[in-house]
Amino acid sequence: MSAETHTFQAEVKQVLDIVIHSLYTDRDIFLRELISNASDALEKYNLKQATEKNLYQAEKGLEITLSFDEEAKTLTIADSGIGMTREELKTNLGTIAHSGTKAVLEALKEKGEVAGDMIGQFGVGFYSAFMVSNKVELFTHSWDADAESLKWESDGSGSYTITDAEDTQDRGTRIVLHLKEDYHEYANEMKLKSVVERYSNYVGHPIMLGEDRLNTVEAIWMKSKNDVTEEEYEKFYQFNAKAYDKPRYTMHFQADAPMALNALLFTPQENPERMGFGQVDPGVALHCRKVLIDAKPEGLLPEWLRFLKGVIDCADLPLNISRESLQDSSVVQKLGKVVTKRFVKFLAKQAKDEETYLEFYAQFSRYLKEGACHDFENKESLTDLLRFESTMTEDGKLTSLQDYLDRAKDEQDSIYYLIAPTMEAAKGSLYLEPFKARGLEVILMTDAVDEYVMGSLMDFKEKKFVSIDKADIELDDHALEGEALPEAELNSLLDWLNTSKGEQVDSVKSGSRLVESPIVALAPDDQMGFQARAMMEAMGQKIEEPKAVIEINPRHDLIKSLAECQKTDAEKAQRIFAQLSQNALLAAGLVSNPADVANSMNKLMEDFLK
Repeated sequence: MSAETHTFQAEVKQVLDIVIHSLYTDRDIFLRELISNASDALEKYNLKQATEKNLYQAEKGLEITLSFDEEAKTLTIADSGIGMTREELKTNLGTIAHSGTKAVLEALKEKGEVAGDMIGQFGVGFYSAFMVSNKVELFTHSWDADAESLKWESDGSGSYTITDAEDTQDRGTRIVLHLKEDYHEYANEMKLKSVVERYSNYVGHPIMLGEDRLNTVEAIWMKSKNDVTEEEYEKFYQFNAKAYDKPRYTMHFQADAPMALNALLFTPQENPERMGFGQVDPGVALHCRKVLIDAKPEGLLPEWLRFLKGVIDCADLPLNISRESLQDSSVVQKLGKVVTKRFVKFLAKQAKDEETYLEFYAQFSRYLKEGACHDFENKESLTDLLRFESTMTEDGKLTSLQDYLDRAKDEQDSIYYLIAPTMEAAKGSLYLEPFKARGLEVILMTDAVDEYVMGSLMDFKEKKFVSIDKADIELDDHALEGEALPEAELNSLLDWLNTSKGEQVDSVKSGSRLVESPIVALAPDDQMGFQARAMMEAMGQKIEEPKAVIEINPRHDLIKSLAECQKTDAEKAQRIFAQLSQNALLAAGLVSNPADVANSMNKLMEDFLK
């Protein structure tokens, strides 16, 4: 049959112009598209083998072949798949009715998106060949042994021709791209290897370049986890994460609802952010049917999961025309929520192996705290994964908040905590005294982010978090010994002390928290805790100068003596109270120069001993 010349459908001309000049931002995409088409053609031939008998046998097995000619500046992509007939060439490559509708063009004009899965279909993806080529030749022979060998050719300007090809044409499709001057780099072995490794490394059929197979890593996330060995997981992790160690945790799962997905996620051994390398980029790539869609998909997983490595493959993704972004961000969010919830449940299961989990926690606790503060859907589950030392754990041992509640008194409605610069400072804090005396457990925190975490969480299992250096804590007094100052004397003393307080003191009050100590400095309810403030200042953050609430212990002999002294020698009592206040402020970390407190004490003793 003589050559047939056809004009592209009007919509195809416009689509071609968009694809060639403005749609793709990554020039490598065209090769991914053509390889995906070839892979689908091989899959379709597999289906034909099961239902048809008159099959045209190919010289090669089911594979994709790349070749190039540096002198001629051509790149060839061939497959031994289903091939096309003359009518299919016209339908698939001359119109867009097969790969969509006229709505494709309308969507492109409006927002660059189309509905439906475009991966591996001849149509729009095929047209990306013209982005790098000034002429495309396509040779094909259908799966039917009685079909013709055909050649399709076009320069993408508006028409194409179909002619008979040599009878020796192998089954499948061979596309020859005559590369534009700016794209000669694709007639190069290293460039082709690089593109295949990035975008098509997991295609199920062999991709050959000469004698070399380019896609050497199997898409093991598509397999049942029962069919994957630990060694295979380790090798895949090392390839995917560009790592040399073994993964700390491996989570592999498939799901059919609410969407079809396969996920393989790894937790590294070490956290690079702890080693000062700055915030890491997301490490979970998004695939659709083993083809890379986005190596770093924005918004797929919440930011707190940026430490994860691996792959999420979703067959239900609606893609835009270039596959470089997703059509419907709500689908991405839904996918991310499914995977995130599964990973949180996975960690809860791993936490039952306490020793191994605490090794993980030592590296990645900051991420879990970040998630507990910002991931509202998983807030409680993530909070349950946090671990802390407490006044009822051995040195260096951590406890969960649920274990804390299991040990708490029946009537206790709060979870008490203390933030300090070091664990030594926390365990020696004066603020612990009233809680130890009443058998109340206190969580001890030394991480600089813990103040923010506690302020964000507010509560856990309906028990509110309360910093023990705050002034508004009410504790029972049944465990206290000794008679308190009579009410009239106490009120008189407080009235006088509130007129004698220093600039750093907001107010003076009586309380029932202290047992052995006479006085303590507390943070007002509307201020940051003193211990947390000290940590923030140590990190170089400027904090407004705080004022303290001074609480006195009306049962302490020193306070009783102060009340008597105030009646007989007000000046002396004022100096004693000023010194007591300075001591309390020093213990709270609110004195910028501790030597001043020591000098004041020395002067006070010197005057009283004269």
